[in-house]
Amino acid sequence: MSDPVFLFVNGVASPTSALPVTTLLESHPGAYTTFRTHNNGLEFHFWERHLRRLSTSTSILFNSCPNLLFCPGINLTPVSLQQMKSLEWDSLIPSLVNNSMTKAIPVALKERKPGTELAFTALVSGNLEKLISNEKIGEEKIHRVFSLHLHVSLYTPPVFGVRTDGAHLALVGHGRDTANAKYSDWVRMRKPLEKLRPPSATELLLSNDGDHILEGCLTNFFVICRKDNVKDDSRNTEEEGLKSKYGFSVELQTAPKSDGVLPGVVREVIIKVCLGIGIPIREVAPSWSKRHLWEEAFITNSLRVLQHVETIRVPSSWNSLSSKTWKDVMWEEKLFQGCPGSITAVIQEEVMKRAKVEGHPVASFIK
Repeated sequence: MSDPVFLFVNGVASPTSALPVTTLLESHPGAYTTFRTHNNGLEFHFWERHLRRLSTSTSILFNSCPNLLFCPGINLTPVSLQQMKSLEWDSLIPSLVNNSMTKAIPVALKERKPGTELAFTALVSGNLEKLISNEKIGEEKIHRVFSLHLHVSLYTPPVFGVRTDGAHLALVGHGRDTANAKYSDWVRMRKPLEKLRPPSATELLLSNDGDHILEGCLTNFFVICRKDNVKDDSRNTEEEGLKSKYGFSVELQTAPKSDGVLPGVVREVIIKVCLGIGIPIREVAPSWSKRHLWEEAFITNSLRVLQHVETIRVPSSWNSLSSKTWKDVMWEEKLFQGCPGSITAVIQEEVMKRAKVEGHPVASFIK
């Protein structure tokens, strides 16, 4: 990603715009979402899904982990929080985002360079010091409590299908808490994992037992897996169709949300499109011990969209992750041949078709 362009706080340009997005997230608690433009800055993909996910994450943090949403050192009394129980997050959050987007987009488009897109991170933070005691708070006064930081930077997207643009993964840590919400404190929490990152790794994977892979630190994780000699008559028809087309019976596997993974925007789309085109999908954490059945793998997030995986490295001993650095770990490796695989390519094509249907014009933010 290129150097940051600027930062808007509640629609006002900030002089601290030179800060990297990771610094922003480490400096402020809250829920956030990251998205980017596509097609040379003309549209956003899955815009409404991003707004819903940001609203949902904010609501989850407010109701279950307010310490991850509000500035530290503030007394989170039941009385102060109760005043905001009736807030409609699905209307409040989009209004905060849209207000900043209308200010940022005209400036951002002037900064975009040929061959790049614009990457945005929208962070919602709360500060109860701005809440007047005993005052009933409504949406019209919400800026006293919540701030919207909108970080904008240039982004050069990888080209799908180019082998050198594949991902190299390494399993290095345990799954995170409150994984159903996307929150800024995770940036700080995942820092210790970096000492175990092999030099070639472009993304770090998480697991609670060293075998069942949950997700990446920044991505959701999928594998195309051959069936393990398990008969399921209810799937025979669709599996035989895939077998005749691809040469073997397969299913797409990804960890379920109940295991503690982020319900990523692209993850939801992939599940939907696979069901629509007849690729069997099973929400189960892919098992490293059955990697001999894995034919293809890919990761997803809103910046990369879908990126095929070339290699995965996993510690030979899960206990060895207490080692000081990656050099102290004995690794096992899975190498995928002929990347990207044919089924991954089909899924990517269908995701982009869906993106066209759910596209949102950047021009809508220009008044």
